[in-house]
Amino acid sequence: MPTSGVRLARTPDVDDIGAVNVRAWRGRFAGVIPAEVLEAFDPADLAIVWARAILHPPTPSYRLLVAVHDDVIVGYAAIGPSQDPDAEPTTGELVALEVDPDRVGEGHGSRLMAAAVDHARALGVESLVAWCALPDEARRAFLQSAGWGPDTAFRDMAVGQDPDGSPIVVREVRLVTDLTAADLSRTEPA
Repeated sequence: MPTSGVRLARTPDVDDIGAVNVRAWRGRFAGVIPAEVLEAFDPADLAIVWARAILHPPTPSYRLLVAVHDDVIVGYAAIGPSQDPDAEPTTGELVALEVDPDRVGEGHGSRLMAAAVDHARALGVESLVAWCALPDEARRAFLQSAGWGPDTAFRDMAVGQDPDGSPIVVREVRLVTDLTAADLSRTEPA
């Protein structure tokens, strides 16, 4: 019988996390970010970033979680304190939540979201924010189905450079949810 679950990430997981990271971004940002920029993303480089996050977390309340199916990593989520200038001390951030594109719709995103919320609540977080690229309607719909909603904040993120050297910028909107009142169990399978 296949088994699925979520656990804290371990250093042997970083290569798989990097690979999921690249596959997810290439799928979600196709048509938004030029193909040559997406192709330049290297799973090994991202594995190093994720290894640092596990071995030397940016803050004591940072958590990196992985979704596993039959011992294969199929997604990951990261939470930490919000770095937004207007954040309260009890505001956390869903820094990342990615599911392998071949595994979307199997409930891994919902399990990751529930585990991230549980960890955030255990750390005393009362609200969570997440930044979502405007063209990423599927992510925004997933978060909104879980009780998240936009506030009025947005930001422009440089995500690479065009071949001519000009920056590639993606506009993001901030979504927020109240962990003291929200029912975050309503997510659609992702």
